[in-house]
Amino acid sequence: MVGEAQGQVGTLDVALSHASRLLEAKPALAREQADEILKIYPGHQAATLLKAAALRACGEPAAAVQWLAPLAEANPNWPGIHHELGLDLGADGQNERAIVALRRAVQLRPDLADAWRALADQYDVTGDAAAADQARARFIKAANTDPRLIAAASALVENQLAEAEALLRTHLKLHATDVAALRMLAEVAARLRRYTDAELLLERCLELAPSFNPARQNYAMVLLRQSRAAEALPHAEQLLADEPQNPSYRNLKAAILSNLGEYAGSIKVYESVLRDFPRQPKVWMSYGHSLKTAGRFGDSIAAYRRAIAMQPTLGEAYWSLANLKTFEFSEADSAAMRTALGRSVLSADDRLHFEFALGKALEDAAQYEESFAHYAEGNRVRRTLLTHDTAAQTGQIQRAKALYTAEFFAARMGAGTAAPDPIFIIGLPRAGSTLLEQVLASHPLVEGTMELPDIQRIARDLVGRKARDDSPRYPGVVQELAMDQLRALGERYLADIRVQRKTDAPYFIDKMPNNFLHVGLIHLMLPKAKIIDARRHPLGCCFSGFKQHFARGQNFSYSLIDIGRYYRDYVELMAHFDAVLPGRVHRVHYEQMVEDTETVVRQLLDYCGLAFDTRCLQFYENERAVRTASSQQVRRPIYREGVDHWRHYEPWLGPLKEALGQVLDRYPGVPSFVS
Repeated sequence: MVGEAQGQVGTLDVALSHASRLLEAKPALAREQADEILKIYPGHQAATLLKAAALRACGEPAAAVQWLAPLAEANPNWPGIHHELGLDLGADGQNERAIVALRRAVQLRPDLADAWRALADQYDVTGDAAAADQARARFIKAANTDPRLIAAASALVENQLAEAEALLRTHLKLHATDVAALRMLAEVAARLRRYTDAELLLERCLELAPSFNPARQNYAMVLLRQSRAAEALPHAEQLLADEPQNPSYRNLKAAILSNLGEYAGSIKVYESVLRDFPRQPKVWMSYGHSLKTAGRFGDSIAAYRRAIAMQPTLGEAYWSLANLKTFEFSEADSAAMRTALGRSVLSADDRLHFEFALGKALEDAAQYEESFAHYAEGNRVRRTLLTHDTAAQTGQIQRAKALYTAEFFAARMGAGTAAPDPIFIIGLPRAGSTLLEQVLASHPLVEGTMELPDIQRIARDLVGRKARDDSPRYPGVVQELAMDQLRALGERYLADIRVQRKTDAPYFIDKMPNNFLHVGLIHLMLPKAKIIDARRHPLGCCFSGFKQHFARGQNFSYSLIDIGRYYRDYVELMAHFDAVLPGRVHRVHYEQMVEDTETVVRQLLDYCGLAFDTRCLQFYENERAVRTASSQQVRRPIYREGVDHWRHYEPWLGPLKEALGQVLDRYPGVPSFVS
């Protein structure tokens, strides 16, 4: 008899388990299974609970309530029953009763994550936003033990992003208001640099749970990564209002202030954090970045050294020293970098930074062959971490040439806003654009700002938030814009960059090299703006880019072939604008700037409609903050040594020469490109 009873229990457990597995995918079958169990075991509590859940899943919440209410009354201390009853009541529109049931469930079992989320949803329905926010905060805490999210979190920790994304999307199909899952999915999107997706997910998080501070922190960081610091700052301030001493929030604010050009404020915040938490190597490194930008190079070196002393494997700190350009490593530094590179456990990010830094150390020591080998390895590692589609890039160039004809511009004569304020400096990175910026910013009527992302953001917005950044709709979408829309875009640009203006100078500089892709749009939006093309010898420019590790973007620069093709595309597009908008763009060749600085500066100022000012020749005395890799170089007079420095590496530049083709042969002239 005992064996028979055990067999019946075993069969019952199997049946209940089978019905539970059917519940999400096939609720009607789960209901049938529960009915079969109840025929044999009338009033069985687990089977009754299962049937109620199946009825709700089948769209019969009233029937579910009828089945479950007596069981809940008979079992006042069973959290699972009150949780299910709350779900059933909510689905039946009995929201106040649902809240009572769900509050009972979480009172009995505070770690019941799904019940907290359901309670928040019911508070939303009743309009009690404060209670909903509080319930979601409790849900977030409880969800840390949810096995469904733990699996996704484990995948995130292992950087298995595709697996994490699949798990989270499946979970969110069933639990769309799970803010913990939404935040995790936003993290996946951010790691994949799908910042628009991450932004939308985090906006939904904060809509559901305004006091979900980790999501707010993520949201501010996503905005910052899109160079939208002015939008990020209020969120950092709100976080600090809740937790004034939180070091993460303080670091976030410091980074935002730096992005806004408020370097004194940024430095002050970093110093306060480091007084309270001195053993933070990455904070010391960030502090060093702000000091460097503010021109305090000795202090920045000391900060980087402090970070290295705390964490000798922090490759980015070594690269930060190398990126000062005029800094030279000691033999002990080089030995330390070699030791670090010998570690098998070194992360890819640290490894690539050490490779670039050691390449710079060996370059300074005139060991060019080994230097090139380390630069090449750093580029190889970096390229495995990102993507660049050369064909897509060339396609955009060809679409721009096809769209932006002389007839196209003539038909839109008078479009845009007539404001003459902006002076755009375009070209390729490492072509001398920072030097031109420093020269112009030394004129009393011109303000230097930073590399502003606003034109690129406007271009992305024209395509639409849901489209990929490389959507072939751009630049074709520009032809859909009416005259008043083009004027509105110009006005939007001027309004957006106002936060970067720190003086009352009538003109300002927008130095974003990659804006050469948007010359047509700039001309239509801001027809009175000046556009200056900074150009440098193809081998000098491209190799300088190749040995530079950029914090973000410039994905084309990590392959000699890719960077050569990119330069060729750039020259082709600019030649097209020279043909259809003659004289619109003023070109400055770096080598001519070095050879005859005063003549080139006079021509530059004349193009900008500015009177000659000798301060523009003494640009190195300008103490303005400079954020680019050339920040230390532009604080000294022009020097000729850098013009032909690429020749030391010429034996290894064959792939670059081949990619450049006639663009190299004809420099400073250009080939006759086929339109």
